Amino acid sequence: MLLRFLLMTILLAAMAGCSRVPVNSPYATQELDQNVLHTAFTQRSPKYLDPASSYSTDETPFTYNIYEPLYGYHYLERPYRLVPRAAADVVQPVYYDAQGQRLPDDAPGEQVAVSVYDIALKPGILYAPHPAFARDDAGAYRYWPLKPGQLEGKFGLNDFKHTGTRELVAGDYVYAFRRLASPRVVSPIYGIMAEHIVGMREYGDTLKQHDEAYRAQNGAQPKGWLDLRQSGFDGVQALDDHTLRIKVLGKYPQFKYWLAMTFTAPIPWEADRFYHQPDMDAHDLSLNTWPAGTGPYMLVQSIKNRRHVLERNPNFRGEPYPCEGTPADREAGLLDDCGKLTPFIDRIEFSLEKESVPLMGKFLQGYYDLPQADRGDYGVAMQVAAGDSEEKAELYKDHGLQLLSATEAQMYYFGFNWLDPVVGAGDTPQQAEKNRKLRQAISIAYNWEQYVAIFENEQAQVAYGPVPPGVLGYQPLPEGLNPEVYRLEDGRAVRRSLDDARQLLKEAGYPEGRDAQTGRPLILYFDSMGGMGSSATLDWMRRQLAAIDIQLEVRATDYNRFQEKMRNGAAQMYLWGWVADYPDAENFLFLLYGPNSKVKNGGENASNYSNPEFDRLFEKMRFLDDGPEKEALVHQMVHIVQRDAPWMFGYFPKSGGAYQAWVKNAKPTQMVRNTLQYYRIEPALRAEKIKLWNVPVWWPLWLLLALLVLGGVLAWRVARRREMATALINTDTRSQP
Repeated sequence: MLLRFLLMTILLAAMAGCSRVPVNSPYATQELDQNVLHTAFTQRSPKYLDPASSYSTDETPFTYNIYEPLYGYHYLERPYRLVPRAAADVVQPVYYDAQGQRLPDDAPGEQVAVSVYDIALKPGILYAPHPAFARDDAGAYRYWPLKPGQLEGKFGLNDFKHTGTRELVAGDYVYAFRRLASPRVVSPIYGIMAEHIVGMREYGDTLKQHDEAYRAQNGAQPKGWLDLRQSGFDGVQALDDHTLRIKVLGKYPQFKYWLAMTFTAPIPWEADRFYHQPDMDAHDLSLNTWPAGTGPYMLVQSIKNRRHVLERNPNFRGEPYPCEGTPADREAGLLDDCGKLTPFIDRIEFSLEKESVPLMGKFLQGYYDLPQADRGDYGVAMQVAAGDSEEKAELYKDHGLQLLSATEAQMYYFGFNWLDPVVGAGDTPQQAEKNRKLRQAISIAYNWEQYVAIFENEQAQVAYGPVPPGVLGYQPLPEGLNPEVYRLEDGRAVRRSLDDARQLLKEAGYPEGRDAQTGRPLILYFDSMGGMGSSATLDWMRRQLAAIDIQLEVRATDYNRFQEKMRNGAAQMYLWGWVADYPDAENFLFLLYGPNSKVKNGGENASNYSNPEFDRLFEKMRFLDDGPEKEALVHQMVHIVQRDAPWMFGYFPKSGGAYQAWVKNAKPTQMVRNTLQYYRIEPALRAEKIKLWNVPVWWPLWLLLALLVLGGVLAWRVARRREMATALINTDTRSQP
């Protein structure tokens, strides 16, 4: 028995020594030298992979690499530039007046009744293999209609033996736009599209009436397939198989950016019909779980809340890697793959990691090539950690990690309520001037450079205006300087002194922080959405204003109450943020456009700012295409709000990526969503580094083995002594008469 135990122990030790799979590796070791990228996801599996419904960042690594909108963004160029994806080119619309007469391209926006976009598609684009396209020898669809029992045991597309494909046609985009209007599809974008596309709202109303009639007749019975090919609307048409026409109400140059979002990606009617068969929902088969697209990748494995796998679409035509970029891109080697066909990676595996600590541990061991494809905060966090710890800095350097960051098209700003009598517009020209000087004094005293250093760990860029980098109209120093708050010294922006702020405060009628007429101290109110009246940030804010003798009181509420205050115009000062839907200055400047007042019209102008000249320029700018004239107008508008100071412009946050040394072509961005298409990896280097970083430590196992052997020997000796003692007793017993 003892011999058997010892042999088993030695055998287990030998098996452990021969194992090629480390205990904490998320995948098999033999995959190390394959052209497979490994990353993670947290919390849950993507909820919506149907492009009409998807609106969450954790879904974008899938949707933007599986589907192809008409347009996309150039991967490397900044400011961001639209480029064609499924479209042959980024087209300029043709304009018509209310009588249907064509207008010149430079016609004033007010004269334009309809903008017509005729978009040619690239020929020969094929869908990824999908059972919805499968046909038998006679040409009939194999899986339509499904017979009873045919879905048994089928919970993924791989469970269907046959697949097929067909060419992308303009009608697939038409079908996709019609689905946005369907009451049977949950789409957050329908309201915006219906506001701009000719006839779309009326079409949506018609579909709603049809659905209500269906429910009245059939009650709670499952809804069948709604064949949207049978009726449509004038605003979206297929002129032929490779030409799509979209009619937009008025002139709306920003419409082109919506065509770069997967909301407007094509949907083949066959897939929509395929998924609307009985029992499909019970088998979790739908466009939300198994997409049908033409993009560089296709979903081949999906285990909910555990694992998802994208694989190269065998029908993808290949798109050349860009050859243009910034000077820094060339220095970083980001143009080395110029002209080579993408995608470079064969397979992308997403594994669930519920906690950040094990995720980062596995990343540092080399098992993940990047922590999360949809998150832009890991690179920033690791840069901060490296700055705080020499040990971590040395570790990251030793591993050759690429910790990259970029300023994003988003901002946080500190707003003044224009309706407030103290910090707002003022009801007379004299009061308006005094209030302006008060806002400027506060803007000087509020040291955003210090805020970024303390609370953002230097991972943000202080803003001098409302337009962020990467967006046409942004001006770097020296042109972009806010002269009301800064001076330019040796090419650097230097914040004006507190003495300047105190002088402005005196001219505003508050010498030494007291009302010149009543002698009462000036008390201002910050409306916080955090629900707490005391925190390090709020204490810091109080100290900033105390430096010029202004008292700051915090009125803290929960977010719901805060939103109510903003809607009612009851807040005096507040801190808020904005993330761009698209990289256009209009998407930031409209936050200061008078008719967008939150109180008066329920818009996004939370400060309720109003300046007739700014509004006039905005109305002119919003109709202009990108170019010098538009850029000049943006600069004029920025100068107006710099002087009026309805905001302290705050900062533009940075996002960043963390990438292993063997991941090539990495450039962090939150605007370009199909980044997986451009990454390239060096599997041989990965295998070498993982082997180096994860050398097995065997001495604890051998020590355990030695202890087991020693324990076995001791146990054997004890058992042997007992046997001998028993034998002696038995001998003595037999020898007695």
